[in-house]
Amino acid sequence: MTQPLDGILVADFSRVLAGPLATMTLADLGARVIKVERPGMGDETRAWGPPFSAHGTSYFESVNRGKESITLDLTDPGDLELARELASRADVLVENFAPGTAERLGLGYAVVADRNPGIVYCSITGFGSGAGRAMLGYDFLVQAVGGLMSITGEPGAPMKAGVALVDVLTGKDAIIGILAALAGRARTGRGDRLEVSLLMSSLAAMVNQGQSALERGVAPSGMGNRHPSIAPYETLRCRDGQLVVACGNDGQFRRLANALGMPSLADRSDYATNAQRVAHREALVAELESALAEGSVAEWAQRISDAGVPAGSVGSILDGLALADRLGLDPLVEVGAGWTHQVRHPVSWTAYQAGDPTPPPALGEHDAALRAWLSSPA
Repeated sequence: MTQPLDGILVADFSRVLAGPLATMTLADLGARVIKVERPGMGDETRAWGPPFSAHGTSYFESVNRGKESITLDLTDPGDLELARELASRADVLVENFAPGTAERLGLGYAVVADRNPGIVYCSITGFGSGAGRAMLGYDFLVQAVGGLMSITGEPGAPMKAGVALVDVLTGKDAIIGILAALAGRARTGRGDRLEVSLLMSSLAAMVNQGQSALERGVAPSGMGNRHPSIAPYETLRCRDGQLVVACGNDGQFRRLANALGMPSLADRSDYATNAQRVAHREALVAELESALAEGSVAEWAQRISDAGVPAGSVGSILDGLALADRLGLDPLVEVGAGWTHQVRHPVSWTAYQAGDPTPPPALGEHDAALRAWLSSPA
């Protein structure tokens, strides 16, 4: 069985996280990805540790499996010509140079598309290539200035997400754009240039919170683990810890009340609808926690889940992987002997199958073969 992107060649001029995540995903889907790196140093994340693995850093390895690495000095005319040749042969080019750099190198879209009209050219920026072109785009900064931190964490204590979430979202948005452009090319024969910025991906990802700000003209703020529009949809104290309850509708609330031995809660006018429960959240939480204090998190999670209400304990990443394994989701993939398993691409297909990914490449691992290929007639 083949993979969805068999036969697609990707020139990866990106580094750090958003771009490499996008190109690794394309590799997971069957594309051939050639990663262009600076001689001697390579992608910055090769040095971003601890944690370190037997082969390098966990950070680099998390977003670079399935690729080939060539080192090219883009200030050297010969190496730059090899980079241009790679771009002329590629189906997809992904870059996150500072805006204007690709054009200065003769690797901008106009020049590349002149030689290769079918190229799907994806630029990833922090704040766009217009008025924000000089602004440095780092995930932490964008989480702050874009508003994500303001709705994360406890009230009055803005907090970043525990992973570089904006980079991840931007990488996934880039993948969507690339796949859409490839579908368009299949109809027209021509490629396109697309741009995705960290700021716009962050803003788009705030969905209901962003729309709330637009509707009300007032920016929402952090509510800890509470949901601004649903109750109870938060962590609740039990005898030995915190229980997550995600009660999404009135029927679930009635089942929750029954499971807690408090069926009359669902008949009270101040709790009968979601809007009323949100309006009276503090009193509701106090009543729920008074009942939950009689049992453990594990006991209540089981009882409430059995009643048809989403509930569970707060687990670690390892707990989440173990749960996925128990549920038969096959969360891990092997990348080679002597390598730590990695989290697999999350999509499965009926008509296609996942390939056997190769491990993240050593810096310049494929230099000789790729230089010879790029130096020979296409």
